Amino acid sequence: MDINIVLIEDERNLNDLIRSYLEKEGYKVFAYEHAEAAMEKVGHEIHLWILDIMLPGKSGFEMLEEIKKVSPKVPVIFISARDQDFDKIIGLEKGADDYLAKPFSPKELILRVKKLLDRCYEQEEVVTISGYTIELNTHKVYDKDELLDLSNREYSLLLLFYRNRERPLTRDEILDYVWRRDYFGNDRAVDDLIRRLRKKMSRLEVETIYGYGYRLKEK
Repeated sequence: MDINIVLIEDERNLNDLIRSYLEKEGYKVFAYEHAEAAMEKVGHEIHLWILDIMLPGKSGFEMLEEIKKVSPKVPVIFISARDQDFDKIIGLEKGADDYLAKPFSPKELILRVKKLLDRCYEQEEVVTISGYTIELNTHKVYDKDELLDLSNREYSLLLLFYRNRERPLTRDEILDYVWRRDYFGNDRAVDDLIRRLRKKMSRLEVETIYGYGYRLKEK
């Protein structure tokens, strides 16, 4: 499925940077610096909106209300440089699905975009990789008829690899996705998790990229 994303960010350099990262992931991006200009996309086939809150003219909050009137189920991510606790509460109350405070890493935004799109537009119920069957709705993994005993983090890691087949992943990307930024130790935890997943799913070809991270090679 082709994914269409609308980005509204009035800082031109940040707008260009975010659009570039999203397009590298294969998304079709409609980028605007003003909410009024983006109104033409409300009600069209848009799969995700990324809104700055502080915009000239119509604010991100007002834009969110316009979007939700027409497309109540479409996901929205807020980005803002203002007081994050205040904005986050208001944004979530108004129907936003995620919130990211400036300054942020574009890679973190990409991870959040992927997770949100996976959650909202999951179509495949069963997928296979290296002879293993993954039931996406139940989070169960089978080796033929045998149910594998994977922890929640092992399953999250497997799903991250599946969604990013053949793409190198840094240890920081894996930490952000699997631990959701709740881990404050060193990245050796990633290596330990990789080791456990390799032991339980020996046919997965997880390549170590020294000094960088890991990559799942598709078979």
